[in-house]
Amino acid sequence: MKLTAGQVFSLGRTHQPVAGCTVSQQIAGGRNPVWIFSLGAGTDISGEIYPYYKLLLVQEGRLQLTGALAGRVLEPGQSILTPTGVPVGMSAEVDTVYVEVEIQKEDIMNKAVEAGKAFKLAELLPYQEGRIVNMDVVHNDKMKFVVMAFDAGTGLSEHAAPGDALIFALDGEGIIGYEGKAHTLKAGEQFRFAKNGLHWVKAEKPFKMALLLTLE
Repeated sequence: MKLTAGQVFSLGRTHQPVAGCTVSQQIAGGRNPVWIFSLGAGTDISGEIYPYYKLLLVQEGRLQLTGALAGRVLEPGQSILTPTGVPVGMSAEVDTVYVEVEIQKEDIMNKAVEAGKAFKLAELLPYQEGRIVNMDVVHNDKMKFVVMAFDAGTGLSEHAAPGDALIFALDGEGIIGYEGKAHTLKAGEQFRFAKNGLHWVKAEKPFKMALLLTLE
């Protein structure tokens, strides 16, 4: 994954749009490529028909959808799974940054997510007292995208990921330990674990996060 491991960052701030331009960067390949898109104010991406779904995760600005999803506008923290077989485009009246994950038709998608309907990852699952709640949003044998809700005082013991992992902090505040150093992660920020990097998670306050794990 083409992101620096072991530090807190914000995709919205590190991938600032260029005036009058659309900028894209592929940060992971394989079966489910991952892209970061930065749209300058007043720019757009024409509607195209794709044989796969696109999971869009808005980081900054306001993403307006066109084509078959015309009229839908996504704010930071909102996501959508675009449908297949119909044209879907994107436009931005203000500088906008979003992440796009390609989802194949045969990938296993949670029924809580319906193509064409905007949602917030943080609202897919609840907090439960004294527990950690997990939900697989989509997965296959090479990728897993999971949302986790940590009640205050819960956490994960130190372990290593079998692949690259990108964390999206969704709600509250958590502490990420990585290779012997602790990092505070707040809603709207990201963190990357490299393959086999030792890490742990502690929630002194309620904390929700999404984890995109790629095994290729």
